[in-house]
Amino acid sequence: MAKGQEQAAPDAVLTRIGQVAMLHHAGDREEARHRYLALWAEIGEHGDALHRCTLAHYLADTQDDPQEELAWDLRALSAAEELTGDLAADRHEGTPAARALYPSLHLNLAADYDRLGHREAARLHLRHARTAAGILAPGRYEEGVRASIDRLELRLDRAGRGADGPGRPDGPEERGRPPR
Repeated sequence: MAKGQEQAAPDAVLTRIGQVAMLHHAGDREEARHRYLALWAEIGEHGDALHRCTLAHYLADTQDDPQEELAWDLRALSAAEELTGDLAADRHEGTPAARALYPSLHLNLAADYDRLGHREAARLHLRHARTAAGILAPGRYEEGVRASIDRLELRLDRAGRGADGPGRPDGPEERGRPPR
């Protein structure tokens, strides 16, 4: 291969996270949660920030308890902020990936706060999600994220006018979460 055309070595941890994500999307949420938690124990709270961000982001979706889901989403955002902070941004190759996760991270937090009845926090993170969505490349994922933002915004507007709260909708898109 010519200089500059080398392929990056695959990241084994991200590959494993992706494999568990396929298990989760196939419907085995509990087994996915157990495998994600085993990966988290392996990585540790001080492991690579991109790994922690990605794993916490996916692990949140396997939680039954909305408080636990929020806690994992907050861990994901915290790890992303480590990657994109002024000092780290130039040193970690995962920085662009973390920035691309911001719309989804904030959307997930907005949905979490909405489910817990914290509408102002939900609106704040929804604004962050909408702003961050500007970095997404055009395509199906970007369209899905924007549609999820719009749906959650509509639901929050209805809740603000005294309509019934959302409860806990069934699917990720109904919960305001972007499709994966």
